[in-house]
Amino acid sequence: MTLTEQYKRLGVSEAVYAYGERVLASLAGRFAEIDRMAELNQAKVLAAMQENRVDATCFAATTGYGYDDVGREKLELVYANVFHTEKALVRPQIVCGTHALTVALSANLLPGDELLSPVGAPYDTLQEVIGIRPSPCSLAEYGVSYRQVELLPDGGFDYPAIAAAIGEKTKLVTIQRSKGYATRPSFSCEQIGELIRFVKAQKPGVLVMVDNCYGEFVEECEPSDFGADMVVGSLIKNPGGGLAPIGGYICGTAACVDRCAYRLSAPGLGQEVGANLGLLPSFYQGLFLAPTVTAGALKGAVFAANLYERLGFRVVPSAAEPRHDIIQAVELGSEAAMRAFCLGIQQAAPVDSYVTPIPWDMPGYDDPVIMAAGAFVQGSSIELSADGPIRPPYAVYFQGGLTWYHAKLGILLSLQRLVDAGLAMVEGDS
Repeated sequence: MTLTEQYKRLGVSEAVYAYGERVLASLAGRFAEIDRMAELNQAKVLAAMQENRVDATCFAATTGYGYDDVGREKLELVYANVFHTEKALVRPQIVCGTHALTVALSANLLPGDELLSPVGAPYDTLQEVIGIRPSPCSLAEYGVSYRQVELLPDGGFDYPAIAAAIGEKTKLVTIQRSKGYATRPSFSCEQIGELIRFVKAQKPGVLVMVDNCYGEFVEECEPSDFGADMVVGSLIKNPGGGLAPIGGYICGTAACVDRCAYRLSAPGLGQEVGANLGLLPSFYQGLFLAPTVTAGALKGAVFAANLYERLGFRVVPSAAEPRHDIIQAVELGSEAAMRAFCLGIQQAAPVDSYVTPIPWDMPGYDDPVIMAAGAFVQGSSIELSADGPIRPPYAVYFQGGLTWYHAKLGILLSLQRLVDAGLAMVEGDS
């Protein structure tokens, strides 16, 4: 069976496949640069594992309190090495990225402190953590105030407004690297570093936390290389390599991470407790694979941007822009188009390929959200997925793909479903 026939068997017409191949022919240079970045980051991860003398004893399971867990301790040393920080907290007890961010914020903010976001509103689920939308146990309930500065119309930082917003109570500045459910640019490590330098020039003692979700291993550096006091993320995104079944990480200064450990477990216990429950092999191997898995997801994002932009859809980032995370936003213009796009992604999945995604009232969101994800790990955003809130401009956010070839299939099927619905057209389709 030829490759074209195999794609046809999976639901992709010859016309859509041929269009995809024409787009792909122009991306050799971009893909070569992604491969170079993956090789660099692979070497960085490998060196961290070797320097910390990872061996088979690191994979032993622990239960109960998890005292004297050598594998857990070495994993955290490896993460600190990779991210060039003093310390790291990497635990299966951190259930998701939002939880990791919550731990980092609540551990390092006290009643009377103020949290500042200089990049506009944070991701939807974090709004209830902060108390922008009221919720039990929010930071606002514990006396932490919040202020934000909107981005400029071109997506840049409004430095005069940021300087004016930093006051006596400002304790911690949070920077969201990725776009979330917004069609704004994602930020490079260099841009984040420039913002950190500016903030600390205004108030040297202020802490800076970077929500690093979706950005790990996309560049040769991380925000922690540019002065962030904490970088925070989820293991079921980039750094878990598709193998970690749960977990999150917080890398940063010893003072910040120690407080996070006390908040995650209990004062006086900190990092000394927390059984690994037999998950360490997947954490280590997932991190080892993460640079190449992230590279496959990046190729998928670049391919999607080029494929859809040529058909007249607005994409963020644009087809030619440098990449700072694995997320590709495509503005589709209608709920019907979002449903068609997500149906294609779902039909490309190895798990639950037969189900139809429909919008639903997802906890933590104001608008119904449609999500397509047939993943081995539930909710894993490094696996092929697409989602978005049902609201103008009806943008869908595509990310992931444990291999480039799976990402490619998903993108082609998303276009096929749009073509089938009469919402897009490629040359050769009748």
